[in-house]
Amino acid sequence: MATGRLGVGETLGALNTALGPGDPVWFKETRARHLRARDFLAPRPALQARFGDGQVPERVVRAVAGLQGPGVAPVLRCAPTPAGLALQLQRPAVFERVLGAVAAYVAPAAPAAPGPRVLLHCPALRSAPGALRLSQLRAVLVADHLARTLRAHGESVRLVPAVRDPHMPTFLQQLRVDWPAASERAATEALRNRALAELSPAQERGALPRGVLGTVCLKELVQERGRAAGYDPNLDKCLVTEDLLSVLAELQEAARCWPGDSPPSLAAVPDANADRCMVVHVVSCEEEFQQQKVDLLWRKLDDQAPLTQKHLVCGPVKVAGAPGTLTAPEYYELRHAQVCKASAVKHGRDLAQDPAWTEVFSVLSVATIKFEMLSTAPHGQLLLALADSISTKGTKSGTFVMYNCARLATLFEGYRHSMEQGLYPTFPPVSSLDFSLLQDEGEWLLLFNGILPFPDLLSQTAALACTAPGLHTTARTETMCKFLVQLSMDFSSYYNRIHILGVSAQQNGVGGCGGAREAKDETSRPFLSNRHLDHTCLVKCLPVSSFCGLCVKCFTPA
Repeated sequence: MATGRLGVGETLGALNTALGPGDPVWFKETRARHLRARDFLAPRPALQARFGDGQVPERVVRAVAGLQGPGVAPVLRCAPTPAGLALQLQRPAVFERVLGAVAAYVAPAAPAAPGPRVLLHCPALRSAPGALRLSQLRAVLVADHLARTLRAHGESVRLVPAVRDPHMPTFLQQLRVDWPAASERAATEALRNRALAELSPAQERGALPRGVLGTVCLKELVQERGRAAGYDPNLDKCLVTEDLLSVLAELQEAARCWPGDSPPSLAAVPDANADRCMVVHVVSCEEEFQQQKVDLLWRKLDDQAPLTQKHLVCGPVKVAGAPGTLTAPEYYELRHAQVCKASAVKHGRDLAQDPAWTEVFSVLSVATIKFEMLSTAPHGQLLLALADSISTKGTKSGTFVMYNCARLATLFEGYRHSMEQGLYPTFPPVSSLDFSLLQDEGEWLLLFNGILPFPDLLSQTAALACTAPGLHTTARTETMCKFLVQLSMDFSSYYNRIHILGVSAQQNGVGGCGGAREAKDETSRPFLSNRHLDHTCLVKCLPVSSFCGLCVKCFTPA
């Protein structure tokens, strides 16, 4: 059997190369109705532009049908159709290759070259939880998500600031946000001396409040970098305070003293380390103007400030039917109360005080919040409908994804326990399974739209435009949310139609219909009563098991 991870990108690249020079024309199908007949398509209009009359030479069709190479999925057939050139893969072979090494598909594709070190700076975390606005909470969750995806991609990431408010670590832990706690304050003497040398003339300063050193002119630096850089043209002067110097000192130390590096030389050459890391300031739209001042002041006072500083600005958060003063802790408590209420309705009793459910409600609350905050592109405005109740029946929320994870966890726990009791056999080697038994379109949807493209998806979500011109950058947090929702919908549809572990005659209710109703949901029974698990059921376990692995890998509250 061939080895190596199959890739959507590798397959598309080989398909386009096989057609000869020109722009890419092939694309991967995703809709169920199209996947019944084909997996990839080169549309007829694109072929007409490439080949004039749209007739693909027979030698090209043969080359596509016989396509092979590293990461290229095995081809079954390639044929002209009214829609264009259609290609179908050898699905049993793809199932075997992917599910036989599924662990390789929960990691991102290896980058062509290592990227720069990334210093993620989220200034909102310098406040107390009670002062955290919803737009700032959005910035915190975006920064946390970005840190996770970059690290999953193998990038070296540092997080700034270290939180100092005594209540913030507890609140972040509640949100499942992993952020460093307070450390010793960085020395500010060198920056203070440089700032004093750059201050406006004494006659312009007047009487200054305590902790204020004076003002520094930034206009020349803005003009030097050019209007195209993206700085606000109204930036003129910056009020230099002791607190601002502490912020700069922490950023400076984090950028210079990377874990594992040797101590920096006292005689370090200016700009020697300036291109070793990229700084990404993740800020709310209300903080953007002030953060641009911090960016420029750092450049002015530190010759070794990183050359690449990007600003990821999160759009405003509007709340329907609630005052605009709602704080982040109040938002969490509201969603938590809604989760508890929904559970009471579902189970017929209040479980909020039951210790066994405390963690479950917390995870579901965080899942709901993170999906709300991350499912819209960060730069766009986010509208929260806080009056909406929490339900597992909707398909656009984190609660829906977690619900399907719970169904799977219960299913596999039941299988494991029954196997230990001797009711089910142990799972055989994957190489001994007959993958031609996977005929249901839902199984192919889970693999082709879920497992196979997942490494490329992880790489896309971790991509930062560090070399692109301009001040601003973006993060594709919504991509992962959309992926998880669609994956959950595909799994839920399959799970509701297919009894994965099979149902015995006893469960089918030979003597009446009560047993059949009981067996409708396989997770409703603590132990499964089948004494025989046939080969088909074993094979069907694999796609859904892989689905569970993907959700655990990329869904941060899990």
